[in-house]
Amino acid sequence: MPVLSPTWTNERIELLKQHFEAGLSCREIAADIGVSRNAVIGKLSRLNLTRGRSVDERRLQDRHQDRTSAPRAHKAVPRLQFEMLATIYGESDVPVATGPIDEANRCSLMELGENRCRWPISTPGAEDFCFCGNAAHDGQPYCTGHKRLAYRPNSRARVMRG
Repeated sequence: MPVLSPTWTNERIELLKQHFEAGLSCREIAADIGVSRNAVIGKLSRLNLTRGRSVDERRLQDRHQDRTSAPRAHKAVPRLQFEMLATIYGESDVPVATGPIDEANRCSLMELGENRCRWPISTPGAEDFCFCGNAAHDGQPYCTGHKRLAYRPNSRARVMRG
């Protein structure tokens, strides 16, 4: 089994430090020393060699930002989402119509008109498959009863508040 030589010999470390102080890029240092760019970046990190601000300056700035920065915006996202949903669906005190959905107007796909409910009944391809067919108002795809099932803003609002 061949003996592997270590990547970072004392000579390579000295070259790394000299090239770093000279301002060469990590790619240039890697090409000269004969190692990968990632190896150079890792070794510079382990040697605590950084360009620009010193570690102490960065720590001071980070501490200062923690004290002066506003609370993070991501904490407000659920409330914002709730407000958007409330705006879209509207929260009204109007009681929701309840009761059975009329089954007298069921129709096939060919009979389905523009102002008829498109709520599917049964399983597509089944012998008894059809559509609700009740009156759908204001260009909506469903009748009042099926719209209640399809669009449930109150359940969404409760989820967003939690």
